[in-house]
Amino acid sequence: MNLKEYADYDGIGLAELGSKGEVSAQELARCAIEAVEAVNPQINAIIETYDDRAKNANQLASPGQLFSGVPFFLKDIGAGEAGKKQELGSRIAEGYVAHEDAFLTQRFKSAGLVLLGRTTTPEFGLASTTETVLYGETRNPWNPEHVAGGSSGGAAAAVAAGIVPVAHASDGGGSIRIPASCCGLVGLKPSRGRNTLGPGFDEFLFGYVQEHVVSRTVRDTAAMLDYTSRPGIGDPFVIVQPDKRYVDEVNAPTGQLRIAFTTKSWLGEKAEREIAAAVEAVARQCESMGHVVEEASPRVGYQPYESVGNRIWVAELSTLIDELGKKMGREPTPETLEPVTLDAYEMSKRMSASELVEAIEKLNPLRRQVGAFFEQYDLLITPTLAKLPPLLGTVHTNQDISFEEFRRLDQDVLPNLELFNVTGQPAISLPLAQSESGLPIGIQFVGRFGDESALIRISSALEEAMPWQERIPPVHAASGQRA
Repeated sequence: MNLKEYADYDGIGLAELGSKGEVSAQELARCAIEAVEAVNPQINAIIETYDDRAKNANQLASPGQLFSGVPFFLKDIGAGEAGKKQELGSRIAEGYVAHEDAFLTQRFKSAGLVLLGRTTTPEFGLASTTETVLYGETRNPWNPEHVAGGSSGGAAAAVAAGIVPVAHASDGGGSIRIPASCCGLVGLKPSRGRNTLGPGFDEFLFGYVQEHVVSRTVRDTAAMLDYTSRPGIGDPFVIVQPDKRYVDEVNAPTGQLRIAFTTKSWLGEKAEREIAAAVEAVARQCESMGHVVEEASPRVGYQPYESVGNRIWVAELSTLIDELGKKMGREPTPETLEPVTLDAYEMSKRMSASELVEAIEKLNPLRRQVGAFFEQYDLLITPTLAKLPPLLGTVHTNQDISFEEFRRLDQDVLPNLELFNVTGQPAISLPLAQSESGLPIGIQFVGRFGDESALIRISSALEEAMPWQERIPPVHAASGQRA
């Protein structure tokens, strides 16, 4: 199998070839490593590869599973693997080795995936771009002068460039959906509690963070959820389970849906012209498919959850920094943390416990307000990003500004995302449009809490009606083109 053949298939497609005896897991792993060698120098998405596993891939694949033998990479934050480095994009954690498999990591392995290494992330997953002092800039395969997104930027760049068909990702404020939009991929943030965060956490960022994958096809995203979404041992909250497999929802009838759409953010500002036009085109497409579509959005004030989010982020971040600092024998200083991260850490030390409790309590009315909106509508369509992917060096945490200033700059690009980390609702970014300059434009669909099935049905219908599979970035393993 050559790289062009390899990169033509999604994860399920590669596994099907394996089940027919047309390709081995070892051959797929070889292709993935060759793809890393071909394109990673241009995009800097992969931190580390496990070459010994590539040679032993036939023994690591789980025969009969839907992703048997498919190469896969873990993000450098979130679900870790015992005995492997997990440095969270930070100098304070440089050299840190995970001591156990996350439950999610175990489930990736049970799906038949062969874990071949780590992808880049911004320091502590804090930014919407993946640019760090520790590992440098991760570049967008569509245009290497632009960001690949964050915090799952390495994962998204790797999948978009054809290194692997699917990769681990996580989302605490848009970090699956942002890079999916930047890189032209499918990016589903599941409902709060759908995928376990155990055994290390019951919840992270007080419920904001969910983990899953980025992929090129809806069926890969759906099928992966079947493997990952059962409750973990000791999970304190167990979400209602679906009536049937998520993969069976692909191409299933949607029924007539009541769909709201907006081209604006909760700040009241409209997305950039091309992005707003793309949202409107998708809304018209949904209407042509027989759905009832109207312009509407939840009425929520942006400022309350912006200030709440800042407090929650710095509180959780500070705890994690202290824990890692003790383990690694390092202090939080300008030599170990980027300026914005260090300011967030120092901000947390000035915050009282009562301020944190007050912030958490302010989330409740926001969830109720948005929940009431979804009593009227089955789905909401929004821009994933309000602007096209920025140039590298524009918004990152290695600049001399405060954490609050950084958050305002960051949120200017992605004002429609974090609200649904607050509410815990499932949301997906789909690569349904492309800008005049050739950059992908993601469109976000949001569903009711616990209803990933509706998102998968509408997503697969749009994948057929507005296909994106033929769009290939200039930097891609199949072409070998270099920036």
